[in-house]
Amino acid sequence: MNFRKVSAPGAVLLVLVLIAAGHAEALDLNGAWASDADNCGKVFARQGAQLGFTDMSDVYGGGFIVDGDQIIGKFARCRIKARKDSGPSVNLIAACATDIMLSSVQFSLKELDANSVARLFPGMEDMEIRYHRCPAK
Repeated sequence: MNFRKVSAPGAVLLVLVLIAAGHAEALDLNGAWASDADNCGKVFARQGAQLGFTDMSDVYGGGFIVDGDQIIGKFARCRIKARKDSGPSVNLIAACATDIMLSSVQFSLKELDANSVARLFPGMEDMEIRYHRCPAK
């Protein structure tokens, strides 16, 4: 076998490239998510430059909006405090506020495909809610 000498900076670069190649990308949650992809226009509406909820969004299954470290629902606003990605799953701990209370909420999501996730409920294996990413408008 013929081995060539690799300089220290070259070896470090090689290791970083190998690590990056083997590292799966974190699930991108940014965007608007509806429980029924066909109802995106009935759940979300632009209000100026901001994306928000229609008055009757909950009638059409509802959804949520993720913008960076914020999860926005029709009646609550949450800030992601911790995130752990594990393959196609992500666990989030968020501090949430409604008009009447503050709470800490755990979200467990599993990527189904690039534009679909399932919200899982730990301790209730058969329960999940599927959400679909709505096209950006």
